[in-house]
Amino acid sequence: MAHAPSLRGLIIDYGGVLDEPDGGARLLDYARRAADAGVRTALFSGAHAVPDECAAAFGTVLLGAVRGARKPSPDAFAAAAAELGLETADCVVVDDLGVCVRGAAAAGAVGVRHVEAGATLAELEILLGVPASA
Repeated sequence: MAHAPSLRGLIIDYGGVLDEPDGGARLLDYARRAADAGVRTALFSGAHAVPDECAAAFGTVLLGAVRGARKPSPDAFAAAAAELGLETADCVVVDDLGVCVRGAAAAGAVGVRHVEAGATLAELEILLGVPASA
């Protein structure tokens, strides 16, 4: 008998993930569908600004430091989860930088290192239970 995944939060980086020409739009679409399925979503970037279209797809947008901490500090990922009203262990973090994925994992989140959209979407489908394609 299948059970619903316990992960309820999705935190995605912008640079190197959502701005990727070959897969960024697919990942952005996934974030929208995940939110529609009840997953709490955050765009978390060290950038000072992101395109409005990207920001509008997320329930929470976190730019720069969060509660005084910056990526890749585990404290930054714990703060991002808290902004979603979740424990870090309830969240999946997608980032293209290994150091950030390690920081997320050190905070207790499930880290997914983004290299290619298809692989990232397949992992998210397993972890969050939201289909990778519409």
